[in-house]
Amino acid sequence: MTDTQIHGDTDEGFGRVADVFRDNFARRGEAGAAVAVYVAGRKVVDLYGGLADPRSGRPWTADSPAVVFSVTKGIMAICAYQLVQQGRLDLDAPVTRYWPEFGQHGKAEIPVRWLLTHQSGLPALDKPFTREEVLAWDPVIKAIEAQTPLWQPGTAHSYHPITYGWLIGEVIRRITGETPGAYFARTIGEPLGLRTWIGLPAAERDAVAWMLAPIGEPGPAGHPVAERGITMGGAFAFPADDNGLVSFNDPAIQAAEIPGAGAVSTAESLARLYAACVSEVDGARLLSTASVDDAVTVRAAGQQVYGDPDAGHRWGTGFLVHSVPRPMVGERSFGHDGAGGHLAFADDTHQVGFGYVVNQMGGVDDERANRLAAAVRECLA
Repeated sequence: MTDTQIHGDTDEGFGRVADVFRDNFARRGEAGAAVAVYVAGRKVVDLYGGLADPRSGRPWTADSPAVVFSVTKGIMAICAYQLVQQGRLDLDAPVTRYWPEFGQHGKAEIPVRWLLTHQSGLPALDKPFTREEVLAWDPVIKAIEAQTPLWQPGTAHSYHPITYGWLIGEVIRRITGETPGAYFARTIGEPLGLRTWIGLPAAERDAVAWMLAPIGEPGPAGHPVAERGITMGGAFAFPADDNGLVSFNDPAIQAAEIPGAGAVSTAESLARLYAACVSEVDGARLLSTASVDDAVTVRAAGQQVYGDPDAGHRWGTGFLVHSVPRPMVGERSFGHDGAGGHLAFADDTHQVGFGYVVNQMGGVDDERANRLAAAVRECLA
């Protein structure tokens, strides 16, 4: 796709981002994608190109959203910090203060923070699920309540690929009376005019980009517990089934609230969301300096219980922070990536908000997002 037309705008001084974005199409297998950057509350990059749906030839437009997988986790963490700032949530209080039934089977002393730092011992559940049970919310909550942690909570960490969302999502629901997708929409998404949803409205379904199965070298076979966690005990193939169909293309999955991996968003809205965490956007700032200080404090790093060999990932509270395998723009950067290549983050030193979404999922050697982040660093230097 060397002749892919790139649309949008780039402010003076940010041309390097456009060069890298264009090169991703020319040399790195990009099918459709968008990237956006805000600095000090002002949009300086907003680019998109390629095909939102290669099956029909539908082009990627400024309004094309995509399923962003684990980028969803950062959105959930922003919601949690909103409740902290309102005095409604104490991250170091036991989960049972808000969700009493959680405390069964050795979980009574787990603080809320460990739900957000992958330290709770609940990356997978013993119960196998049907797809319908996963989409229904309550069956997963009941299974979490009945689950014994897979290690002594707080003594180790292992990435919670899908359960993360229900763990913190149920805390949010118990505090607010709203599902996390509804809470996000009412308090953040709608006020900021975001095209970002956890639970896609039916009216937006036809706009969503069609996800393509990963390209590039496949990763090593995962640990059985990690595999059980990412498929919710076999409820759906992840990322794609044996025929190459990406499971999260399913409209029912997109419409449900899967708050660890199911958000749908444009790149511009992710950049705007994260920009509002570290600067004023339309007069509003979402996170205080104290919240950012807390969020970027490294809480977990090193070898995971069930993960691949340690690659250098560092976890703050709810966010992936600037790390060797996922460099952002500096030590104050925090956000989250998503399966296949998506990335969204903020940095309060530079007052940056960044968003990048794709529909061609990449493999383990995928450097598209890292190259774009490096281009932003160059432009800020």
